[in-house]
This record gives sequence, structure tokens and C-alpha cells, in this order.
Amino acid sequence: MTPFAIAGVQMYVNALQPNVDGMLHRLDVLMARFPWTQMVMFSELSPFGPLDKYALPHENDVIDQFCEAARRYKVWLIPGSMFLTSPVDGRIYNTALVINPDGEVIRRYAKMFPFLPYEAGIAAGTEFCVFDVPDVGRFGLSICYDMWFPETTRELTSQGVEVLLHPVLTGTTDRDAELAIARATAAQFQCYVFDVNGLGAGGVGKSLVVDPTSLVLHQSAGQEDMFPIEVDLSMVRRQRETGMKGLGQVLKSFRDRSVDFSVYDRTSTTNDYLKTLGPLEIPQQGSRAGLHVDVPADAEAEERNHKRALGYGTTPFEGRTTVG
Repeated sequence: MTPFAIAGVQMYVNALQPNVDGMLHRLDVLMARFPWTQMVMFSELSPFGPLDKYALPHENDVIDQFCEAARRYKVWLIPGSMFLTSPVDGRIYNTALVINPDGEVIRRYAKMFPFLPYEAGIAAGTEFCVFDVPDVGRFGLSICYDMWFPETTRELTSQGVEVLLHPVLTGTTDRDAELAIARATAAQFQCYVFDVNGLGAGGVGKSLVVDPTSLVLHQSAGQEDMFPIEVDLSMVRRQRETGMKGLGQVLKSFRDRSVDFSVYDRTSTTNDYLKTLGPLEIPQQGSRAGLHVDVPADAEAEERNHKRALGYGTTPFEGRTTVG
């Protein structure tokens, strides 16, 4: 076993003022309390909160501050994510950085699945994030809503990712569903999952660490928390070889599958049903979308005749005319 300690930081996030100083302060406290920590991750959009009006240029002084902190403590640092404006297309991306212990940004990951329709105006990234920690193992990064699409984790683990780093910002009623998805992801893809949420404008907390057997190693409550967890990547490799608890070898089974999934072929008609679901938009008050089914006129007439034959009225004010 090569021990490797990863710490999540669940902290209060302000929406209308920067949180960078607070993040750096908590990093100072974390490293004073747990100096054996080797990687630190904050929640999604923790530096500046959830409003894209605070988007920064692709390169900025805040990134330099985080790089200096990683270099000072000799840790891998994932400082949540930030809205950054691309110098190529001018669009805003929800972007996470991976900073190595030398203070170098080695990866930038733009969230593939912005939380549409609520995150309208945020562009979707197209590049996966995989990186190696020397003498430890392979890590991958996804952000919040990405995990609801198992294809993202499938791509990462098919490239050998053993630890999925997953900063989130969930302040909504679906947090419990996310926790179930995080546990299922760990079991389905035989990997560790570090799922770090924020507080206040940064979420409702309940950060989670899950091992490859779907065992919860730690779950935060609704207050600030910092939780270093030592991972054993030999456990990942053993489980992928022999199966979870000596049972399902899911990655091998997927590799050796006999079927190709036509739903992933955009030219096929397999997903025609999805095209009937209507536009991706925010529901309105009293919305009855999906509840109304058009009935052909002849079928309506047949239904009325059937009701009359049974003795039922044809308007809401007509009751049954006979008593059984």
C-alpha cells in the first residue's frame, strides 16, 4: 500500500463577496491540524460563489494565490471551481484547476454538464480530466451534475482512474439523490469517490467519501468540516481484479460486452423518444407539461358513448344516473 491522504473542505460560501481569503485560512488550519494531508479539495464555485457575473479572465491573480499555497504546503490542491472566461471563444466555463505540489496548474477541467436550464449562459466543456500522482495512482475530476451522466465516469475509469474527485454545489432538495448516485458510482466503477459540497450559497453540505465497495468512509452534516481520509489504491486494483467482495467484476464485464449501444450513435433512431420530451427549460407556475395526452376525435366520441352506456354523465356536473 502507498498511503495517500486526501482532505475535503466543506465551508460556508458567500454569493456576493469573494471567499478566497477564507479558503486560504482554512487551508492554513487544515495543514496545521493534519500536516500529513497530501491533497486538498474544496467545493464547486467556492472561491466566488454561484453567480457568473463574477467570472474572471482565464489567467488571474487568484490562481496565482492558490498556486503559492499549494507550493508552500507541498500539497495537491483543487480549489473548487471558478467561472472563467475563455480567451478563445469568449464564453464562460465552470472550470476546476488541478495544482501540483510545485505550485503548477497541470490540468484545467471545464464542467461538461452545466445544470441546465438553471445555469443558462454557461458553456459546456468537452475535454476529460485525468492525471497521475507519481507513485500513487490515477485520478480523475468531474463537477457536480456531471455525475448524473454515468458516461462521464465511464470515460474516466476506462482510462484507469482510481479516485474520482467531485466538487459539487448543491443547495437544492436533490442532495439525497446525489448521495445515492455517489455511492452507486463508487460500486459501478470500482473507484473511490470524494464528493465535496459547500454551505450557505455553496450548498447544504453532506459531503461524502465512498470507497470502491460503496462503503461510506465519511459523511459531513450541515456544518463546516474538514476531513482528511487516507486511501488505499491497492484496494481498487484488487477489487478490479477479483470483483467487489469477490463478486461482480463490472469493469471487465463492460470491456467484454457483446453489445454495442446504439443510443450513442447520433445517426440512429434509438433515441427518438427523447426528442418528444420538449425543450430544456425551467418549469413555470401551474405547468402541466407532460400531463396532457392528445386523444383523436373519434376516440373521444367512443369514450363518451362508453360512459353513457355505463350510465355516467359526460360533464363534471352530471353524476351517475343509475345506482348499482
